[in-house]
Amino acid sequence: MPHPPPAPSIVIDRVTKNFTLRHARSFKEMSVRAFRGQSLSDRFRALDEVSLTVHPGETVALMGLNGSGKSTLLKLISGVMQPDEGSVRVRGRVAGLIDVGAGLHPELTGRENVYLNGAILGMSRAEIERKFDTIVDFSGVERFLDDQVKFYSSGMFMRLAFSIAAHTDPDVFLIDEALAVGDPPFREKCLDRIRRLRGEGRTMVVVAHDLRMLVGLCDRGITMRQGRVIFDGETRGAARLVREDRAARRAEGVPAPAAQGETGG
Repeated sequence: MPHPPPAPSIVIDRVTKNFTLRHARSFKEMSVRAFRGQSLSDRFRALDEVSLTVHPGETVALMGLNGSGKSTLLKLISGVMQPDEGSVRVRGRVAGLIDVGAGLHPELTGRENVYLNGAILGMSRAEIERKFDTIVDFSGVERFLDDQVKFYSSGMFMRLAFSIAAHTDPDVFLIDEALAVGDPPFREKCLDRIRRLRGEGRTMVVVAHDLRMLVGLCDRGITMRQGRVIFDGETRGAARLVREDRAARRAEGVPAPAAQGETGG
């Protein structure tokens, strides 16, 4: 009797997410806008009935211009935010970097943050202690381990946060632009770790502007535009649509992100 297929790692079902954009911060600005009959805020639909399924072992690239909804979708998958409509279901231990340094407490030392962030990501104290030296060695911040992380550079933040997340043995690993920070040797070290996790059959969802890296790293590409999924398939096809959107934005005189690997892949 054939075995049933494994349950999906991630199921996004008709998800919608709205934000309120405020046009006035001070009482003076509010008064001026009210006098002119201008609205004080607008509703912005970041995600518009998005549905997709990610299966165990898939490495998925979320692509799109700034404001397309990809980072918002990643935050919903991580549980940082909740959808206004629809549902998000994730199976297994989730870890990753949604913001550089996310989960690190600025007033605590690097050493204390290894234990705190590891616990937040689901590791037991015994597991953290077993992996502690490996985490610190990978991060390269050993000299500053007993300093408060508020004194760390953004690169050091990312090194430590990535190292902790990458050693939690997650079932689902989420990465949002974390690899844009830090020196090239450490980025390659991170990519090697991601490839190892992929080889172990972990499920990964990656957001980055570096299209060449995404094409080389991921086996599936999803392109988003104005809160909707417009393409879901082969990574080169997804990247081609993003390049077309970048070219269209430049033609309109709107600067696009100067990303590494933009013309490659």
